[in-house]
Amino acid sequence: MNEYVLGVDLGTSAVKVSAMNRDGEIVAQQSYDYPLSQPHPGYSEQNPEEWVSGTTVAIVQLILEDHIKPEEISGISFSGQMHGLVLLDENNQVLRPAILWNDTRTSKQRAEIEEKLGDKFVETTKNRPLEGFTLPKLLWVKENEPNIWAKAKTFVLPKDYVRYRMTGQIAMDYSDATGTVLIDVKKGDWSKAICEAFDIPVSMCPPLMRSIDSAGTISESYALFSGLDTHTEVFGGAADNAAGAVGAGILSPNMVLSSIGTSGVVLKYEENPNVDYHGVLQFEYHAIPDSFYSMGVTLAAGYSLNWFKRTFAQDVSFNDMVASAGDSTLALTD
Repeated sequence: MNEYVLGVDLGTSAVKVSAMNRDGEIVAQQSYDYPLSQPHPGYSEQNPEEWVSGTTVAIVQLILEDHIKPEEISGISFSGQMHGLVLLDENNQVLRPAILWNDTRTSKQRAEIEEKLGDKFVETTKNRPLEGFTLPKLLWVKENEPNIWAKAKTFVLPKDYVRYRMTGQIAMDYSDATGTVLIDVKKGDWSKAICEAFDIPVSMCPPLMRSIDSAGTISESYALFSGLDTHTEVFGGAADNAAGAVGAGILSPNMVLSSIGTSGVVLKYEENPNVDYHGVLQFEYHAIPDSFYSMGVTLAAGYSLNWFKRTFAQDVSFNDMVASAGDSTLALTD
């Protein structure tokens, strides 16, 4: 019998599910697009149910169209868009649309964090409280949607919610948890001091796991929904930048990754948790246990190009639009 593992890449505009054999070959891929909601300037939201539905459709297509048998799938793991806030109530039901990594409504909350904790925040989390991180989003909901906040019992990030729907188990891996800026990086646990400073119950923070840890097996309910087998083991997975760094072989301190997608990233492997960039670079746990990475990020890389095409070149293909830049008569001068 053949044996495969599935990799679920949960992106901002689509999910891609790949089936890989024991030789490391991708034998089949399916994807599913979902919408991005921007109801106000600076807002960026998605319905978490779209992630679950899209992932499930892609898996069903692998089973039906690519003839990957459910009993041949031994494991599933994840690469997920980072920082997005998914708030859950006491029954683990979604309370509001997810606030995504590229949502910039939280400038007021970012300033509040800096004013209240200053350098102590950077010392603890190794990061500055940028708008894209999860903590400012939590504070925005707390301040602007008190009725929602009153019902909130826990939060997870995008791929963690999909994994929960597959297994029934709530958890968050370390590589995504550092991006919440609620982690004490040196201690490797949620920061009680930061939670107390902003009146966030520590109980809201989900259990932590490593990217390589098992999160359980496919639940009976999701097996009925997706066609998967309940013997298939599900693993923690990682934040997309951490997973991308593993895939690119960024496994030692002398290696750097540049990745241009919806956002743009320059990433470096780190071994020492005591390295101090004073928050100028982001500092995160790697998908590889007991290792880290630093990175610089711009939120407007490929997505800004997508905006330009929608606004000025709707009837032109991406390839033709990019090629036309070579015809530009503008030149940089000293």
